[in-house]
Amino acid sequence: MLDFRHETFLALCRIRSYTKTAEALHLTQPAVTQHIKALEAYYGNRLFMYADKTLNLTEHGELLYKFASTVASDSDNLADILRRKVLSDPPLRFGATLSIGQYIMPDILERILLKKPNTSISMLVENTHHLLDKLEQGEIQFALIEGLFNKSAYHSELFAIEPFIAVCSKNSPLADQTISFQEIIQSNLIVRESGSGTREIFEHLLQKHNLSVSSFSRVTEIGNMEAIKQLVRADFGITFLYRAAAKKELLQGEMRQLKIAGLDARHELNFVFLKNSRHASDFLAWLEEFKEYYN
Repeated sequence: MLDFRHETFLALCRIRSYTKTAEALHLTQPAVTQHIKALEAYYGNRLFMYADKTLNLTEHGELLYKFASTVASDSDNLADILRRKVLSDPPLRFGATLSIGQYIMPDILERILLKKPNTSISMLVENTHHLLDKLEQGEIQFALIEGLFNKSAYHSELFAIEPFIAVCSKNSPLADQTISFQEIIQSNLIVRESGSGTREIFEHLLQKHNLSVSSFSRVTEIGNMEAIKQLVRADFGITFLYRAAAKKELLQGEMRQLKIAGLDARHELNFVFLKNSRHASDFLAWLEEFKEYYN
């Protein structure tokens, strides 16, 4: 477990302001400064430096942050386990990006609850950036991520490789035809908002074909996948998504997968947790169970 000075250090790492950190921790600003100076004296190196009036971590500070955030998260996980009357079926507290959380995990969680009915489960559905932030703050044990991120900063394992496809209405003139990217950009594109994992993957796919979202004749942005699918079913446009997100509509014949020449896109879904966690074996056991039920 960390002492109070390390807790102050972690808060300052996230907030990057001595004044606001003091307010958040209900301390005086001199007390926050004293805690940081005590750590710097103990380790014999500066942990923070100002550059252009911005508070930044030094290399030593970055190293301490990675260690301290992992220890804090591990302590929270251990406390969750020890507070239970029975140690079997430990609580599951994780995060998932939207496509995974909405279209892949429900079936997996259903099977887990059938097998382990006493398991307490909390799944946070957020974008990649917010999930990684929650991970570092110890609010979740691990995250299932579809978006792009710095793999070297975390312990990352492959969860699945999911096809990334284009779909249209069953009534669309594009249905059941093989078309090119140059033809498809004449369509109305219905797409998630900037910053979402699905949008990020789609933009990288377009870049490989020297295109962008603005290449389409019309673009409709909507921050809800169910609303996007409803508009596609009604033939107001096309969209790109993970096949798992359109599984039901494809099986029921309400949508058609577009056949685009040269498109065979698949993307990694990753299982991510903090490096050097003492709970790594427990997290990896969950990963194997998730993979079993996903397959």
